[in-house]
This record gives sequence, structure tokens and C-alpha cells, in this order.
Amino acid sequence: MYDRIIDKNNPNSALKVQDAIGDKPSSVNTRFKLKKKREISVDEYVNGILNSDRVMLSQAITLVESNLSEHQHKAQQIIERCLPYAGKSIRVGITGVPGVGKSTTIEALGTKLTHSGHKLAVLAIDPTSEKTKGSILGDKTRMEELANDPNAFIRPSPSAGSLGGVARKTREIIILCEAAGFDVVFVETVGVGQSEVVAHSMVDFFLLLQLANAGDELQGIKRGIMEMADAISINKAELDPNRAELAASQYRSALSLFPHNENGWKPVVFTSSAYTGDGIDKIWETIMEYVAQTKANGHFHKKRNEQNLRILSETINSTLTERFYNSQFIVDKLEQFKQDVLNDRVSAYIAAQELIDGYFDNIEK
Repeated sequence: MYDRIIDKNNPNSALKVQDAIGDKPSSVNTRFKLKKKREISVDEYVNGILNSDRVMLSQAITLVESNLSEHQHKAQQIIERCLPYAGKSIRVGITGVPGVGKSTTIEALGTKLTHSGHKLAVLAIDPTSEKTKGSILGDKTRMEELANDPNAFIRPSPSAGSLGGVARKTREIIILCEAAGFDVVFVETVGVGQSEVVAHSMVDFFLLLQLANAGDELQGIKRGIMEMADAISINKAELDPNRAELAASQYRSALSLFPHNENGWKPVVFTSSAYTGDGIDKIWETIMEYVAQTKANGHFHKKRNEQNLRILSETINSTLTERFYNSQFIVDKLEQFKQDVLNDRVSAYIAAQELIDGYFDNIEK
């Protein structure tokens, strides 16, 4: 049947069978060959960062955030080289409950700063799901104007469930941003409560944003967070100005009962509206007053030094913990010791001591 339709001998037939390809081609067009990505050297990363190359900065931050040992090794080399150029920015922590308007406030304040000649880096920390370990990373969409500002750099990072909602590597990222010439660094935290102490440990000034209707909810605000705050701004004041002022008054009264700060600074409470812009200038004025006062009395640099020593201690603890749990001896023995503890064959204290002693004995061998 098909032989009648397809005339193999008729060269003019529209229906004809094409000859199969014979021998395969001797070579493939080189344009279609996948080229291996060239590895960027530490020198190239450092030079790019010092020249404010955003692409190099972003790629270096990716190395810092990576858990791969080869990436970590290179990242530490980059950080060490950038360290002499860091430390010249004003670091501001911004926290508050979800929905208080942190991102909107950052965009309103950040835009004013960049328009006045500052270079701003925003490290926006998104919540990470404990189940999926995924992160929304949506802060760039909430700061659209700032995200397109040539004098601003926004880097959303997953918190990876770390204490305080602050990404494990934020301190190193701050160093890279400062080396790239950013003279103001904002660290926006998850805003989930007492754990914000971690963010407080890496910034110069700590701003707590509250809602106007939280005035009668002072008991719901953890005392620890209020004690850390250098300023409290009652945001979204345009919704109910009278209630916002009442809330501010209640916070001032509450703060007056706290012990005086060692640095001599008295926390300031005011109202603001990121929507209308009211009170946004007051935030920056307060920050600059704080910096001037604490630099004059020596507490600004004292706090920075204390933070660096805390980082040293925390790094030692985290490194020892990681090496302990990754050692083959602990991998082999831990599960059995857990079962012994659960079955009351040994106390948790004795089990822990035996594991620690066994770990160090294996190191010495």
C-alpha cells in the first residue's frame, strides 16, 4: 500500500524517504561544547570587592555562606585580606514582630541615606522553615526602589534556623560589605523574640520597631529585647496618631524603670510612619547622636572590641562542637550511649564525660 504512495524511483515525488545518515561526523562544532567555568582566584575576589564590584561581592558572599570545605577555605582567605579595609561603617540592627513594617522602614530610611551620598548594604534575614530548611528570601521584592538603587546592595540570606534569626555568616558578610565601600550596614532580623540577642551582638545601634496597638501589650514584649534597644519607634503611626503617641509614652515609662546603660545612652522612643515618611529622619538623627556620644566616651570602640572577643569565643565553641560530632569515634559510639542513657544504664553526665574523654584520647593517638 505504502509502496504505491511513496514512489522511490520518482525524484519529483513530495513523499520520499530520505537516506539515513551514514558515518557520524568527525567532529562536533566547538561552539556547542560546554566550557568548564574558570575558577576565580582569591586575588580576583579581593580586588573586585575593593573596587566595589557587586558581582564579585555577591559571589564572595556565596562562598562565605557555603558549607563546602573548599569554599570555606577560600572564603576565609578573602575575609582575611578584606579585614584591614573593614570596620568603618555604622552597623544598625533592625528588628520587630512580623508585619511591623521593617522592610518598608528600611526602604524609606535607606533611600534617604543613598540620596544624601551614603552607600548602604542591607543584609535581610528571612525566616527559614525548620521542616524544609527553605527560605522565602523575598525582601528584594518588598524593597523594590532600594533594590534598583545604585548606592544600595541588598543581600537576602537564609537564617538556617540559627539563633536570633541571623544567618550564621552575617558577621563575615558585614566585613566584605564594608571592604566594598558600604558605610552603612543594616541587619534586618526575623523578628521572633528573645533570640534577637544574636543580632544585637554584631551591630552598633539596635532599633526596635513596634506597632501602635502594642502600647497595652508591654507585658508581651520580652524585657530582654527592650533592654537591648537603643531606640524604639512606634511604626505605622498614621493609622492612629493618638494611639501611637500613647504607646510611645507607655514605652518611655517602662524604659525609665530599667537600669542606666553603661555607655551613658538613654534609649529614645518616638513615632514614625514609613508610609508617609514622618519620623524617618528622626531615626537617622538618633543613630548619629548615639554614634557621636558613644565615640566621645569610648564605648563605641569598646563595644566593637567586646563583640570581636565574643566572636572568637563562639567560633572556638562551634568549631570544637563540629569536630567532636564529626569524629569517627563519636559517630561510632554516640548512638549506643544514647540508648544506654534512655534505658537508665548510665547517667547522661557520665555518658557525656566518657564520650569527651574518648574523643580526646583518640586525638592523642
